[in-house]
Amino acid sequence: MLYYLFTYLHKYHNFPGAGVFQYISFRAAMAIIFSLIISMLFGKKIISLLRRKQVGETIRDLGLVGEKQKQGTPTMGGLIILSAIVIPTLLLAKLHNIYIILMLVSTVWLGIIGFLDDYIKVFKKHKEGLAGKFKVLGQVGLGILVGTTLYFNKEVVIKEKLYSPSQNTFSVSDSAQVAMTEEKTPIYSPEVSKSLKTTIPFLKNNEFDYGKIISWTCEDCRKWGWLIFIPIVIFIITAVSNGANITDGIDGLATGTSAIVGVVLAVFAYVSGNTIFADYLNIMYIPNTGELVVFASALIGACVGFLWYNAYPAQVFMGDTGSLALGGIIAVFAIAVRKELLVPIMCGIFLIENLSVMIQVSYFKYTKKKYGEGRRIFKMSPLHHHYQKLGMHESKIVARFWIIGIFLAIMTIVTLKLR
Repeated sequence: MLYYLFTYLHKYHNFPGAGVFQYISFRAAMAIIFSLIISMLFGKKIISLLRRKQVGETIRDLGLVGEKQKQGTPTMGGLIILSAIVIPTLLLAKLHNIYIILMLVSTVWLGIIGFLDDYIKVFKKHKEGLAGKFKVLGQVGLGILVGTTLYFNKEVVIKEKLYSPSQNTFSVSDSAQVAMTEEKTPIYSPEVSKSLKTTIPFLKNNEFDYGKIISWTCEDCRKWGWLIFIPIVIFIITAVSNGANITDGIDGLATGTSAIVGVVLAVFAYVSGNTIFADYLNIMYIPNTGELVVFASALIGACVGFLWYNAYPAQVFMGDTGSLALGGIIAVFAIAVRKELLVPIMCGIFLIENLSVMIQVSYFKYTKKKYGEGRRIFKMSPLHHHYQKLGMHESKIVARFWIIGIFLAIMTIVTLKLR
């Protein structure tokens, strides 16, 4: 909204300084500041309100150190994160941008699902919360919405490169030649194209079209590639959303990890929406994705601001209201900038937490069927609880997971050039 106000003032009244709102970098910086202010200042009021309403977390007795002290800690703090993401985005982003609309819808959609789950746990006193099938149904619904929008919406396009700067050698004399670089801006086709292309990491010609998966069935079947694309979108959103939900088990872990991933997403959005960087990095130029930097900045600020209260010892838990939304945001964002195949690296913490649960459950069922007694690989799952059982303090676990998350983030960015 501020973007439109200052654009009007700049265009029709030549208001001093109003033109700065045309720059994504400025609006991204403002988004971080606004989200930090909202999460840190207004977060305290929300926590007080949650305490008055007795919105406390019920902690199961898992035999973990420091577990009893967390009993009654306010939950549903994800409302702080969602507010700190949505409000700065509404104020500073171009609201007619299809990618911004999609991210806002995804944030609210999964936030509502998580809120219902927390509400049932806290106020209805049902420990299991919202039935799993309804959670999955909501995630599948969002996946269908995101997949169909990204494929059928006319504003979701890419531009093919027609010209790239090249190095030419010019003859200066009969006895010498000087290599000179002719600096030119890359030229992209004026025509936009609908495409199901995505980025494959570590390969030189790193674009893959989902339509090719079924193109062999008939001559004109590539246009039906969305039948493959949409189920993949559903799977990614469901997996990452649940991965973030599982990771949210100790103070600050999911919040800090999401902030780190948010930085990577901001980089991807910026380079994908900029012709110069897209050409230099030899990646797809996706018009209008640069605006997502503003949203990613709000996400980073919201997570960092929430850490003010969520770092050990936590004064508030985000609950499913925050964790489901954060995972979904990351998944939809990665798909929008066509970097979804990098999710296993970028969201490696979420992945390993998810896998630890799957491995533990599968092995327990297998050994119970074979030996009549269930056995475990980990002392407890998800993985962070395994280290707690080993006697490691949760603040040390979180710090080490963050370090691993930073390493994975760097590796993810490096894939832009490492092929």
